[in-house]
Amino acid sequence: MASSVPRTAAVSAVVTAALAAGLLAGATTSAADTTDGVRIHDIQGTTRISPLAGRQVADVTGVVTGVRAYGSRGFWFQDPRGDGDPATSEGLFVYTGSAPAVSVGDAVKVSGTVTEYVPGGPDSGNQSLTQISRPSVTVVSSGNPVPAPVTISARSVPGAYAPAGDPAKGGSVNDAPLRPGSYALDYYESLEGTNVRVGASRVVGPSTRHAELWVTVKPGENPNRRGGTVYGSYTAQNTGRLKVKSLAPLTERPFPTANVGDVLTGTTEGPLDFDQYGGYTLAARTLGTVQDRGLKREKTRPQRPGELAVATYNVENLDPTDPQEKFDALARAVVENLASPDIVALEEIQDDNGAKDDGTVAAGETLRRFTDAIVAAGGPAYDWRSVDPEDKKDGGQPGGNIRQVFLFNPQRVSFTDRPGGDATAATGVVRQRGKAALTLSPGRIAPADAAWENSRKPLAGEFVFRGRTVIVVANHFGSKGGDESLVSHRQPPNRSSEVQRLRQAKVVNTFVKDVLAVQRDADVVVLGDINDFEFSATTRALTDGGALRAAVTSLPRSERYSYVFQGNSQVLDQILTSPGIRRFAYDSVHINAEFADQVSDHDPQVLRFRP
Repeated sequence: MASSVPRTAAVSAVVTAALAAGLLAGATTSAADTTDGVRIHDIQGTTRISPLAGRQVADVTGVVTGVRAYGSRGFWFQDPRGDGDPATSEGLFVYTGSAPAVSVGDAVKVSGTVTEYVPGGPDSGNQSLTQISRPSVTVVSSGNPVPAPVTISARSVPGAYAPAGDPAKGGSVNDAPLRPGSYALDYYESLEGTNVRVGASRVVGPSTRHAELWVTVKPGENPNRRGGTVYGSYTAQNTGRLKVKSLAPLTERPFPTANVGDVLTGTTEGPLDFDQYGGYTLAARTLGTVQDRGLKREKTRPQRPGELAVATYNVENLDPTDPQEKFDALARAVVENLASPDIVALEEIQDDNGAKDDGTVAAGETLRRFTDAIVAAGGPAYDWRSVDPEDKKDGGQPGGNIRQVFLFNPQRVSFTDRPGGDATAATGVVRQRGKAALTLSPGRIAPADAAWENSRKPLAGEFVFRGRTVIVVANHFGSKGGDESLVSHRQPPNRSSEVQRLRQAKVVNTFVKDVLAVQRDADVVVLGDINDFEFSATTRALTDGGALRAAVTSLPRSERYSYVFQGNSQVLDQILTSPGIRRFAYDSVHINAEFADQVSDHDPQVLRFRP
């Protein structure tokens, strides 16, 4: 089987690298060894790695079940006479590298080299894909019936996600015998390359520009009221999720538009592929029809006169090179969906020429266009505060110099300016008239700390609402880049990016404790794109010692999400409050993440309270 993205290196090189990484333990790569008379299930074997990896096979028979003439070109074929072993797949991908000269229904004989291809390379942690490469293909006959599909359903997919990996093998499950009746990942692996089908299934991940969507075959698995499937812990991976792509070129059959909660009706059938970006994927030869269930964008209620409304919104690399339509759509969201909060912490505001890398760091033009668009949409004339970063020191899109920014409505709230804050100066906490105050406002928290290397530094600001000081800290923690996916060959997967976020959380937690040491009842709001879950070690570190409370935990578990990733509705954006904020109303306003048409990939959050 092959990835749906083009290969960038010779398959043989990937096999060699995989051997070096220990992915193909025990396999031989001697091309001189030719194995005759084998069938597809002999190649697939009863583990994730073929017992024939690296060996030549001759005249392997089967019927073509799917052809891919774009991207990673090749075809799937399947033995219509199985061996009766549920652990051995009867389907296999043949990587041709060019448009295959076969059609669905052709009976073929295939000779070539059995290889294990690792989408994304061995360092990605992805499982490998058993396939035949450098093939010689003979069409024996045409017009044969395609082997009947295996139906993937709520009943067939086990409730447990994956076996625990072998610690002696770095946590890998590659050598473990497949137990398709016990574990979902084993079940899907036992069907690698097999012709499968799903019936009417709810969409849990919207269609994307990559022409894909996610469905669940388990409608009762961690559902929420808007149709998604909630990722609520590291052991609740949602086994019913499955990605769907179409084998037909988009020029022949445009991919349907789908939002979360829609239903993919009818029958969707084709070989089970494995994709670098999400894992097991139904490569649809026959694609069902999307039934629109009418999902609407949410609108939060306006704040009352005595309430302060504080919001966070990741605006996804906003800069002046973006079309005016993006500025206008984001502005309408602030006004119409968020009810014009008093304070808005923005993440991913880029500098004034976007990704152009010429030393520019100022973002005044970006913010002028955005605040003007908010006024044009009927919102307030927001003022703003920020600290320009050092060039190329805060990560993000190269040249973009993303940073956090405070917008605030001066008709409702005032900002306390204490000058001197720049990219390298650290703000501190002092006592003024018995109350906590910042030494720099706006200012950055511990910008020289190693926790913020190549990452956004927290922005702290001091506000006054109805005579009460509120300290707000806007964050954009390190991304999850480098983490292994849920379908990694290591179980549990390696989440290497957590190390930096944990350090960042500890720095912010220490800062909040410094504030509370000066003023026990201080109103402190910590918010932003935390890039981590409400149940993560990052959140536990932020809330350590009772310094903060994660407001998202005030919601029912089924409503805790701000982002949809590979069919999982999950928390990345958060607002946390100090103990002095005893009562609040919290809302995750779902306007982007569940929709195919989105102006940002994050949903904004709003907190309302009476200081």
